[in-house]
This record gives sequence, C-alpha cells and structure tokens, in this order.
Amino acid sequence: MLEWFLLFLQIMLINIVLSGDNAVVIALASKNLPLHQRKQAIWWGAFGAIGLRLILTIVAVYVLTVPYIQAAGSLLLLYIAIKLLIDDEGEAHVKEASTLGKAVWTIIVADFVMSLDNVLAIAAKADNNLTVIILGIGLSVPIIVWGSTLVMNLLTRFPVLVYIGAGILGYTAGEMFVKDEIVADMLLHNFPHWIVPIVTTILVIGVGLAKKLSAKPKPKHP
Repeated sequence: MLEWFLLFLQIMLINIVLSGDNAVVIALASKNLPLHQRKQAIWWGAFGAIGLRLILTIVAVYVLTVPYIQAAGSLLLLYIAIKLLIDDEGEAHVKEASTLGKAVWTIIVADFVMSLDNVLAIAAKADNNLTVIILGIGLSVPIIVWGSTLVMNLLTRFPVLVYIGAGILGYTAGEMFVKDEIVADMLLHNFPHWIVPIVTTILVIGVGLAKKLSAKPKPKHP
C-alpha cells in the first residue's frame, strides 16, 4: 500500500511540475470570454484534456513494451528532465479565443501538443498500473486548472520541487532504459543495471545545478 501511495505521489508531482505551461494555455485561451463562459471553457477544456491525456498515456504504456522503443523513450525522457531544469521561462504562444467552443478546442489541442512529456513520463513511471495512471492524471489536472496561479507560485517559491520532479524523471529514464532488456543486455553486459537510474538522476540534477550556478551574475571587480 505504501509503495502504491508513493508511486501515486510521484505521478502527481511529475504532472504538476510538467504542466506549468498548460496552466498558462488555459488562462490565455479563455481570457477574452465573458466570466461565466470563461469558467465553462476552463471546465470543458480541462475535462477534454484529461480524457485525451488518459487515452494517450494508456496507449503509451503498451507502446513502451516494444523492444528498442522503450530505450529510445528513456533517452527522450532524460532530455525532457534536463530541459525542465535548464530552460528559461518561456512564453506560451496561444491564440485568444472569441467563443466558448473555440476556447475549449484551443485548450484541448494545445494540451495535446504540449503533453508529450507528461504522457511519456507517467506511462514510464506507472509501470502498467492503470489505476495509478487514472488517479494521478485525473486529480493533478484539476489541481492545475483550479490553482494554476498557486502552482506557479509554489514552483517559483520552492525551486526544490522542480529539482525533485526532474530527479524523479531522471530516475525513471534510467529505469526505462534497463527495462528494455535487448538494448540493456547489448550495451551494459555485466554492468550492474541498478546503477543506471542513479547515474541518470545525478546527471539530471548535476546539469540543472551547473546551469543555475553558471547563470549567477559574477561579482564586478573594481
């Protein structure tokens, strides 16, 4: 039970950390609507996004069982984890919609385009546990919708949450790689497989810290 609960918390954190841009999309797409329609657009757009993300994640769970695809997915997930830490804050380029239907459609399409990282990360982490996938996505998306400002403030105020999320992604990428037995046996031979997730976690956090330290302004000498 404890293992299930920890897995659920990890999926929640991954989804929240990776969904900051999605929250911005929801706000931008519905901002020109009247207040009552804005709330409807957010709700319907969120429900559509949740449904689509669930379907994509369940499909990804089965796709990742194909040899070589899982190894390729692990490298992509490692890239996503590093990108999460080294990227500067970006702007979401989303058209503001003038009608309720257009706003809902914009939210769903934008979420679909931006959710590859979420889908891949959750499918890899959940390890075929569909109950955890459904609960993790179903509960974390409404949290992002209702409290997008709160979520963004928390991530800004407590950067350690982003590092923890990126570390989980790094560890998951390592787990994914060694689960692809054909590739792992071919490249790792007698190398202990349990070391790989630790190395990928250290790599992700190390790159993130190096980027942060290099970004600090250097003191000016007189």
